[in-house]
Amino acid sequence: MSVEDFNAEAWTVYGQRQLNHGYMPPVPERLEWTPWEGVGPGAEILGDVTGKRVLDIGSGPGHHAVHLARTHDARVTAIELSLTQHRRAISTHAGTPGVHFVHGDVIDHLRTAQPFDAAYAIGSLAFTDPHRSLPALRDGLRPGAPLILSLLHTDLHGHGPSTTVEPREQLLRLRDDPPLPTRMWVLAPRLWEDLLTEHGFRVEAIDLLRPSDEDNPVVQQLIRARRLPHRPARISSRPRTTRPPAPHAAIGVGAIVLSDQGVLLGRHRHGTLELPGGTVEAGESLEATVIRELAEETGLIARPDDVTLLGTLVDHVGDVVRVTVGATVSAWQGRPVTQPDESVGDWAWYPLDQLPDGLFVCSAQILTAWRPDLPIDHTPAHFTPYA
Repeated sequence: MSVEDFNAEAWTVYGQRQLNHGYMPPVPERLEWTPWEGVGPGAEILGDVTGKRVLDIGSGPGHHAVHLARTHDARVTAIELSLTQHRRAISTHAGTPGVHFVHGDVIDHLRTAQPFDAAYAIGSLAFTDPHRSLPALRDGLRPGAPLILSLLHTDLHGHGPSTTVEPREQLLRLRDDPPLPTRMWVLAPRLWEDLLTEHGFRVEAIDLLRPSDEDNPVVQQLIRARRLPHRPARISSRPRTTRPPAPHAAIGVGAIVLSDQGVLLGRHRHGTLELPGGTVEAGESLEATVIRELAEETGLIARPDDVTLLGTLVDHVGDVVRVTVGATVSAWQGRPVTQPDESVGDWAWYPLDQLPDGLFVCSAQILTAWRPDLPIDHTPAHFTPYA
């Protein structure tokens, strides 16, 4: 079974449970892009949709589509793949002027529909492979048409977005019923921007929206994009050979985590004291490496927005060029604790005016690149700051 078929089954079960409970959300007074009333902008980010054809992707019970038709005089096509969700919509809103409810796959629908003037998806686009949905939306929107996407960024467990374009398990929760597993593309904002740009859109803004309840870790990302007037021909590239290049360099990151008590340092099993950090994995962004290494080594949880890259330090060990990227982490969750099977532990906070001897050279280089006034001796490295 494909990921998308698996998700469709989950939403069919979800819709049936809502039908069994007899629950229908009220038509909102404003378009809500998040589960939290009054958080973020309203329908104005779609532009003036009066009399325009608007596509509601994964419309669920249809209350957003009805709002746009009633309040903004839009002509909305509300398409929903789940039959039970579609039934919820038509059981209450069938015959609403300006709304056409469609049961079906949005990608199939866009192949034959006239191009739309605007499109939006509230939480729904993450259940479809973006490599399929975004080309279909590009071809199904008029040049210059807005595409507004509300997508999960951080879930209830504080699990932030992925840095690779792969689906992961996320649960659909419904009170008094067991959670339903789904597979979602929960991607970092930069990844969504890259995908949209690749498929003929210009990203105008990405906002991270949070609830007023500070104990709720969930974060939604709101992406405002626009279909480009034309898609230029893409230029190809290819490797020189199928053989990988001879390895001659190593790249890693080191993270400065600074609290009121000082900077966080751990002791390596070889005796050096060092910042959290490690080696960049294939296909991983530098920010993602900082977040992953911080969690693996200390247990601290950070988000991409909490990481600021300082620049690159280049030195060498024997014949190997060593590239180290320093970063600061401005916010995190948890307390630093020695993690099993990690080579660095015994984490402690050290005041900047009482730093210990025996710092790992890469950590020393990062600290002095960040604060040149720190009295730390180390082998030289060439530092290139990021703007």
